[in-house]
Amino acid sequence: MTLNNLYIKCLKSEKIESGSMYGQFLINSLRPGQGITIGNLLRRVLLSDLGGTTITAVRIAGVRDEFSIIPGVREDILEILLNLKGIVVKSSTTDVSFGRLKVKGPAVITADSIQLPSNIEIVNPNHYIATISTSNVVEIEFKFEHGTGYKLAGQTFCDKSEDFLQIDAIFMPIQKVDFKIENVYDNSNSITERLFLDIWTNGSISPEDAISSVSKFIIELFNSIMENKFTQDVDKLENNTNLTPINPHINIAIEELQLSVRAYNCLKRAQINTIGDLLEYSPEKLQELKNFGRKSADEVFTTLKNKLGIVLK
Repeated sequence: MTLNNLYIKCLKSEKIESGSMYGQFLINSLRPGQGITIGNLLRRVLLSDLGGTTITAVRIAGVRDEFSIIPGVREDILEILLNLKGIVVKSSTTDVSFGRLKVKGPAVITADSIQLPSNIEIVNPNHYIATISTSNVVEIEFKFEHGTGYKLAGQTFCDKSEDFLQIDAIFMPIQKVDFKIENVYDNSNSITERLFLDIWTNGSISPEDAISSVSKFIIELFNSIMENKFTQDVDKLENNTNLTPINPHINIAIEELQLSVRAYNCLKRAQINTIGDLLEYSPEKLQELKNFGRKSADEVFTTLKNKLGIVLK
């Protein structure tokens, strides 16, 4: 089998108004069946193994926990933390970095108010954070970390300083990946395939750089296999055959349920941060939460069933 005629071409590359980026690529001259193999591989690696930098913790002057309020600020702490999750940054280093913000009101605080080191740049500087309606001063310190995938608060911050509020971190720079395969027939009626790959990023990396990075990652992975740089403990694998299967939903943050503000705040006050935490509650126990009425309970039950197929028992 030869792949001498295989090539990849960028058909489209553009920046979207939100700061996100989109690119379309063509991989041509593939043998039948190779399109689905390469498409699936690139999609999975793009979504799961490509790293990024994001805010993982903040320290707000005068604030001790996420249920506090800042005098003169329209938003509560939970709303501010949710807004901070939408800030997209790109970094030239994988080291931990810090940024600071100090704004005197009245003012609207946006991401471009953050003072950053030279190795970090904000992709969406107009992103809204909060509004100060009085002459009070708001001071915030930000911690930026590099990682992959999605990590819950507590999994990203090693220094357990009580002054820092931790944030669920989305490190993934890739927002969406689609692909389609077309058959191509030549004059001799031989069939080849061509693969169209569509990539959307959050703007911290271009689609071209993303596909280049994951291609290098895949090559290094298979090179390590060819060079036998892996271990396989057969005895350990045999002894683990009785392990209990893990529910794939337990680590999903409750933010992904997109609940109403009232229901969301009640769950957060009860330290219910993930679907796994929520599954520990029976319907009766859930309705015993402070300010969590029947309407909020019905909303949670319906959302769990419709989105994840989960029924609380």
